[in-house]
Amino acid sequence: MSYSTLEIEHSGKTATIWMNRPDVHNAMNETLIAELTAAFTHLQLQADCRAIVLAGRGKSFSAGADLDWMRRAAGYGEEQNLADAQRLAAMLKSIYRSKKPVIARIHGAALAGGTGLAAVCDVAIATEAAKFGLTEVRLGLVPATIGPYVADAIGWRQARRYFLSAERIDAATALRIGLVHELVPAEALDARVADIAEAMAQGAPQALSSAKDLLAMLREGSPWDDQLLEDTAGQIASVRAGAEAREGLAAFFEKRAPNWLEAGLDAPSPQPLSHKGRGALSGDVDK
Repeated sequence: MSYSTLEIEHSGKTATIWMNRPDVHNAMNETLIAELTAAFTHLQLQADCRAIVLAGRGKSFSAGADLDWMRRAAGYGEEQNLADAQRLAAMLKSIYRSKKPVIARIHGAALAGGTGLAAVCDVAIATEAAKFGLTEVRLGLVPATIGPYVADAIGWRQARRYFLSAERIDAATALRIGLVHELVPAEALDARVADIAEAMAQGAPQALSSAKDLLAMLREGSPWDDQLLEDTAGQIASVRAGAEAREGLAAFFEKRAPNWLEAGLDAPSPQPLSHKGRGALSGDVDK
């Protein structure tokens, strides 16, 4: 597939999606949104892809929304605005619900929608100089489509502060509140992201997908929920009886690599477990 706003690189079992609008700090417009949705949808079907990295070319990860796009959107009617917002929501959902693990490689600005992109990824690794922020209210807007993901990442108490104050969030604060998992020096960013992607690629393909479904179940449940406990017991029983688990356990006891590592085999995607489904303007970006 060809894209005008993205570049996709493959290294081993990892696909890196580069947002490629460096002149506007990878700000999102309708084209980038559509192409991100298409790229994540396409990679779900690629057996040789086990992990996905989301990254940005140039000085920034993503500065949020493209101001020219928002200027056009200001002239839309309610129906057009709703369709536009639904496309953004669909893109965020396609990343969050990816059956392949997704790692955000964050440097420079990750503002507004860029903060949302960090939140929808399974793992977020940032440089020590990265900066975040939910700047929407200063423009008369709200962080609506990214809101569920950001609030889930940082917790409702922190969300109350940053949704309302629009303060810049430095990298150390982003780490402390759970927006990112790890900070590294800029020169170590690629190596660290590659290490994590390689670790994820060691996992069995169907097990990785099932683990993400399990996380969705746990997010909505509680150890006091007997039905959840019953469902998790049922899940492990089903997985244990499957071909992938039999191969993984046999490989362990026989002290050999499982076939998904030796031959790059992929397993059919499992049926998703039942769960409810659960963004974006930038502020100024220092040039």
